[in-house]
Amino acid sequence: MVHRVELLRHAKSSWDDPDLPDRDRPLAPRGIKAGARLRDHLRRVGCAPELVLCSSAARAVQTWNGIRDGLAADPAVEIEDEVYGASADELLRRLNVVPDSIGWAMVIGHNPGIEQLALRLVGDGEADALRRMRSKYPTGGLASLAFDGVWRRLEWGGARLEAFTVPRALK
Repeated sequence: MVHRVELLRHAKSSWDDPDLPDRDRPLAPRGIKAGARLRDHLRRVGCAPELVLCSSAARAVQTWNGIRDGLAADPAVEIEDEVYGASADELLRRLNVVPDSIGWAMVIGHNPGIEQLALRLVGDGEADALRRMRSKYPTGGLASLAFDGVWRRLEWGGARLEAFTVPRALK
């Protein structure tokens, strides 16, 4: 069975209030616009995750709220403190316990964890998308991966990169 996972780095956050704790930083106006572009893109491509694992940081939750209406499904959503600041290894361990009844998941997280997860999971894929993802994984970057098998067996190099989307390239 083919499973899919979308790895979304939260959209651009605001640094307007330097006294605000990192976890509480909201999206910047640019991040809100990026979320709208991503929402429209997800609608066009028919993205339909059944499960969303989202960091509890304000900017990640706001990113989720900005894209949710673009999904072709009404997924279960889990806002998790553990996704905030998680390493690639921790994110992989979280994905490894996704129930096998879930065919499509999305993770909304942070760098460096989300970028390293994508880079380490991908064994091969669409050449241009791989080059762009390896070059830079900006805020709002979305890696769309597929793999054969079950979640508990997902491992480094075990997925294919099907697309890498960045908000600035969307209309």
